Amino acid sequence: MTENQETTETTETYEVIVVGGGAAGLSAALVLGRARRRTLVVDAGEPRNAPSAHMQGYLSRDGMSPAEFLAVGREEIARYGVRLVRDRAVDAVRDPDGGFGVVLAGGRTAHARQLVVATGLKDELPPVAGVAERFGRDVLHCPYCHGWEVRDRAFGVLATTPMSVHQALMVSQWSEDVTLFLHTVDRNELSGDDVRRLAAAGVAVVPGEVAGLVVDDDRLTGVRLVDGTVHAREVLFVAPRAVPRNGLLRRLGAELRDTPFGAYPVIDERGLTTVPGLWAAGNASGFAEQVVNAASRGYRAGAAINGDLLLADLDAAVRV
Repeated sequence: MTENQETTETTETYEVIVVGGGAAGLSAALVLGRARRRTLVVDAGEPRNAPSAHMQGYLSRDGMSPAEFLAVGREEIARYGVRLVRDRAVDAVRDPDGGFGVVLAGGRTAHARQLVVATGLKDELPPVAGVAERFGRDVLHCPYCHGWEVRDRAFGVLATTPMSVHQALMVSQWSEDVTLFLHTVDRNELSGDDVRRLAAAGVAVVPGEVAGLVVDDDRLTGVRLVDGTVHAREVLFVAPRAVPRNGLLRRLGAELRDTPFGAYPVIDERGLTTVPGLWAAGNASGFAEQVVNAASRGYRAGAAINGDLLLADLDAAVRV
């Protein structure tokens, strides 16, 4: 059955349900499908990297567009009988038999012995005029993802917390022309080490709140302060606020740990949460998972799940 085919069933049963159709979810599903596990992927179609025209640093896939990457992944899991539905998981409960029930927005309820949450996170951008519209083009957040493509241009870094100093220092590896706009950060919030390192890296520091971006011919040309001053810049780096999509994990009682980047589940090295049978992968398990890391996390979880299911079935056979 293809992802576009409908079913008249309102309740469906699988061995594994994967919520999230990004790199982590598809990777887990690929491993499980190849292991002949009846697997369902629920994909709401909201990948974090959708604004980006390309992804970098993934060996053999460097420069591929995120949309193409996901399309290839969907084709691959389909070869092994994995079913993908375009829907949103709105609730999850623990079944009496120890499995999981996942309620979809479309009205279906799917059940499985194991559940992988690979719902990722959402980036909340600073409320500065023009930032959201340019994000993924010349407003960027990750130098490892985009630094090479914009190297040697005039960089700006929009500070939102004193931690933005670290971002400014990092991007100075890709350009010798970097300006840190303090925006809502007071200069007094910078430590002595911050000031010395910025100077050593040649990063200019500009106080004052940023009002918006200057765009000409569909390209960033400057950063405008509230006092009207315009600083010529070609690229602006920002640090979005990460909002983990951890609703399903919370509903199922997984233990979460607070970090400066949101609350993420406590997991073991395989991705198993504190709830038996409940797994987390990709950016649902941590803030800093790039595409290649997320795919690795998904692969590891998929292999571990298959092993756990196999041993559980063998132990049950022995008891009989």
